[in-house]
Amino acid sequence: MTPTQITSQTNPVKTVEVTLERPYTVTVGRGLLEQLEIPHSRRALIYDSGLPEALVAPLKAKVELAIPLPSGETCKTLEIHAYALSELAKLNFPRDCALISLGGGATSDLAGYVAASYLRGVDFYNIPTSLLGMVDASVGGKTGVNLPEGKNLVGAFWQPRAVFLDLDTLSSLSEEVFKEGMAEMFKHGLIDVGAAIPKFYEKSDVPSPEFLEMLARSVAVKAGIVSRDPFEQGERAFLNLGHTLGHALESRSKKPDAVSLSHGEAIAYGLHYALILSHLEGNPDFSAQTLAFLKWMRPKPLPTHSFAELLEYMARDKKALSSGLRFTLLRQLGECYVSKVSLERQTQAFDIFLHSVTA
Repeated sequence: MTPTQITSQTNPVKTVEVTLERPYTVTVGRGLLEQLEIPHSRRALIYDSGLPEALVAPLKAKVELAIPLPSGETCKTLEIHAYALSELAKLNFPRDCALISLGGGATSDLAGYVAASYLRGVDFYNIPTSLLGMVDASVGGKTGVNLPEGKNLVGAFWQPRAVFLDLDTLSSLSEEVFKEGMAEMFKHGLIDVGAAIPKFYEKSDVPSPEFLEMLARSVAVKAGIVSRDPFEQGERAFLNLGHTLGHALESRSKKPDAVSLSHGEAIAYGLHYALILSHLEGNPDFSAQTLAFLKWMRPKPLPTHSFAELLEYMARDKKALSSGLRFTLLRQLGECYVSKVSLERQTQAFDIFLHSVTA
């Protein structure tokens, strides 16, 4: 898992180092919020307004300004971004201030983009409170907002100064929201065999030391890739396994005629499609693993059975080039690559995918 290192301490706490030009540490443990100290004289908190007040109150007591955000993806808009910037400007927050994000991945996406934008960049500390936020958005410095045309089309790379993963914050999550994060952990096990634990999702007990270990290993997968490719010029695209179709399904599900899919549900579907597509491109067939995960997760129904309808959304995928759409595929467990795939092959894979998830 180099260049990241996981070190055990007695609390128990594990740390994952992200070795960029300005390195930072991801600390994984319990009771971390109670001990949190941010070394800045002026601090602002940007948080999910849907969090329990008992979770937010200790941090509110340590900051000068607290900015509540709508829960979930609804906070990731240019309007909310401008609102948060204005709140900071009204109180003349200086360049040496710090922003603290408390919430899920959507909260940290928005808060990180505010930190990247305000005075052309201020320090940012990330405290994700959802499992998805911990294993995905917490590491890597991708920040941004959505547009009506698609997800994450506006943003910036802005690395945090530190990340704190307090497993105690997971106790308030619903089963559905918890499983969102499990989908990303499952993805990390596909792209890095060092994090692969067969059917780990069937024995996930958050209070156990084993779960802390699994979480730290999953975070280390992303930290290692980000350290080697901070601006997505190559290997980092492997983290998008399952996201091309997944994002399209998620966006399509927001229409009034469909049941809204969570990000994790959409990515779980997308992973299954990506492994089917990988097999059709001449690689070994690992799709039985993704199908087993889907049966465990029990995601909501697909928003559409029309691949032609999804192509409009897929064309906006961030891996797309002027020459066409590219997919992250799996050559072997732990070995990804990015390739263009013919429309005929994409359609064939979707037909197989649709039959397998609706049978």
